[in-house]
Amino acid sequence: MKNLILEKSKFKMRIAQTILFLFLAISLNAQKKPNVILIFVDDLGYGDLGCFGHPIIKTPNLDKIAQNGAKLTSFYAAANVCSPSRAALMTGRLPVRSGMTGKNYDVLFPYSTNGLPKYEITMPEALKPAGYSTGMVGKWHMGYQKEFLPTNNGFDYYYGIPYSNDMRYDSSRPRGRLFPKLYMLENEKIVENDYDQTKMTKDYTNKVVDFIEKNKNNPFFMYYAPNFPHTPLYASKDFLGKSKRGLYGDVVEELDWSVGKIMETLKKNNLEENTLVIFTSDNGPWTIRGVDGGSAGLLKWGKGSCWEGGMRVPAVIQWPSKIAPNQTIDCISTTMDLFTTIVKLAGGQLPTDRVIDGNDLMPVWTGKANEATETFFFYNKNELFAVRKGAWKMHLKSVVPYVPEITLYQTPLLYNLEHDPSEQFNVAAKYPEIVNELQKLADDHSKSIPKVHYIFDDVDNEIVSKLGRN
Repeated sequence: MKNLILEKSKFKMRIAQTILFLFLAISLNAQKKPNVILIFVDDLGYGDLGCFGHPIIKTPNLDKIAQNGAKLTSFYAAANVCSPSRAALMTGRLPVRSGMTGKNYDVLFPYSTNGLPKYEITMPEALKPAGYSTGMVGKWHMGYQKEFLPTNNGFDYYYGIPYSNDMRYDSSRPRGRLFPKLYMLENEKIVENDYDQTKMTKDYTNKVVDFIEKNKNNPFFMYYAPNFPHTPLYASKDFLGKSKRGLYGDVVEELDWSVGKIMETLKKNNLEENTLVIFTSDNGPWTIRGVDGGSAGLLKWGKGSCWEGGMRVPAVIQWPSKIAPNQTIDCISTTMDLFTTIVKLAGGQLPTDRVIDGNDLMPVWTGKANEATETFFFYNKNELFAVRKGAWKMHLKSVVPYVPEITLYQTPLLYNLEHDPSEQFNVAAKYPEIVNELQKLADDHSKSIPKVHYIFDDVDNEIVSKLGRN
């Protein structure tokens, strides 16, 4: 009898041990999934970071990420302005495919009546079935009505402003008189109705840190999208007047501080080794803002153009357990590639019922491949302006930022970006065969784009009719 009781006891113990083992195995497997922090700042130029050559602005925390991982020197935003760029990042698709563009309007406004289509699958929506907690802090700019907000597009948590920080009430401007006061949302609730932007970077940083602390025991995805250095510029009293570059430098240096606090939080919680951190910008610098705008460095033009300064942006990455330090990666890559890369490494499922324009960058980042993205198409609003393949970039059209007249080239312009990243020397006459190759690429691509409804052109006509009349 005693032996029988003993055997039953041992059997129960083995069952308990098996259950414990399975629980631990599941927990360890969950922990092996990397955390992802994607930082997407607003209007930062290619030349605005220390590690990208700025002589005055100090960005030690971002420089350290580049040292601990890689600097991406041919990295592109998918659009030259805010809303379409953010849509491409979140969906892995050119904005012209989803309709997140316009013929008459280039971004969404507080008088826009539409937003990101519900049929689009966002990055957090692809990550949640893989067991990820998803949070966003910062600028959304893909629709401010409830159905378009982050919490209805895959994010468990949201804190931020639903559009650009200049889209607020301003009695000195006709358009500004028609905007609401700048409000701050937490999830779907307005928590401040006339927000003080001098505290924005610190508030955002605290919210990101809180999210990491609350989700440190599970794999998480944090999309941190500061509204700066988009104008108007504001810095907290701790950073105001501290940079030799003036207010713009103050703002960038406070953003660098913000990144430093996030990295400290990862280290404190032993998360740094298993967290992929990506930092980049939604488009190039707003150069028409003068000293309140940033610098594209050696690149031509800036935000609103399809020249390199408008869409090639600074990017640094770090993942100590997977990505070797002190790398400079110069092959083409884009924000759309981040969608594919992040979803795949998290064990999520990529959509198979639509075209995904992004490629997996992990083979490149880990040194197993030399390139992932061979060709990139440059759009201005809903029109194809340029195409790049390898070192070669061909311009079909151009526009001076925020000037409506478009220049259509009878003979396309051709530049070798490896020899001439500033796009100064047109070599089309010397390489007609390259022009013909790129022209065919552009033609084939244009034929493949379906006709869609352009969402940015959906506006409240009553409000628009008042613009410029107050």
